[in-house]
Amino acid sequence: MTESRSVHTPTMIVDAELCAAGITAQIVRFDIPEPTDNRHAVAAGYHVNMCLTPRPLESRGGYRERWGPHRFERLGDIFVIPPGESLYIRGGSGRQASLVCTIDTSLVHDLLGRDLPWDDAHLAAALDIGSAQVRALLFRITAEVRHPGLASQRMLELLGSELAIELVRYGLEVSERPMTGGLSGWRLRLIEERLANDLTAPPLKELADSCGLSVRQLTRGFRVSRACSIGDYIEQRRMEAAKRLLMEGESVKTIAFAMGFASPSSFTFAFRRAVGASPSTFRQRQGRALGSMASVAA
Repeated sequence: MTESRSVHTPTMIVDAELCAAGITAQIVRFDIPEPTDNRHAVAAGYHVNMCLTPRPLESRGGYRERWGPHRFERLGDIFVIPPGESLYIRGGSGRQASLVCTIDTSLVHDLLGRDLPWDDAHLAAALDIGSAQVRALLFRITAEVRHPGLASQRMLELLGSELAIELVRYGLEVSERPMTGGLSGWRLRLIEERLANDLTAPPLKELADSCGLSVRQLTRGFRVSRACSIGDYIEQRRMEAAKRLLMEGESVKTIAFAMGFASPSSFTFAFRRAVGASPSTFRQRQGRALGSMASVAA
């Protein structure tokens, strides 16, 4: 269920869907005509969302009933809403495509023999999931939904079970984080600003110096704060920027050199590894999808 405070509500079109025991996976296109403040309520199951195109700028999420009306955290490429929770999402206008999976609650909780503890730390960590394992599984699910093959439902069932395991592992990792040792808010903001203002990959020494820390303190503190390595996080943010530039029409060569790659081929290799498709395939695929949405809206 989605409630919008905007006069012009977002439009959602399901391009493809595949269902199996314990999981439903959809490729969905959204047309967001103006900045929004939407409530996404999940009654049952785990809602897993991976953006296949760049999210609208300044996309943020907050659990208003838990955190109050003013706390909003950055919404990453992958986020999860647990059952029974309501996530409020703010962001700019635009069109985007996402993989949306709903996983049965029992598939997750049976692994633990109990419910996952969705306290503030777990809710915040679920807004930007940096797990490479979760990302790889979602790419495989996306490919299966787009092009179902032999025994596709069985394959989706197996992938859904793996995804449930990785989500539980991610939740346990958050539970096992030290109570202290994470980076302070101002240090995290410095890192975000550097990544937003410069497409090149920053040396860890540069980030550590700006934060007044050693490289070891920086890497350990970042993992405590974000539940992923700082190297993986930098790569994810850079590929988000690359996807945005591709959708804006920039050439692969221009993007490659702006991001500090030695050649377009090295950028293409990194992009394919992170996104699951080459830059040209990504642009063509998403351009067709979003173009179809524009024609439907017209």
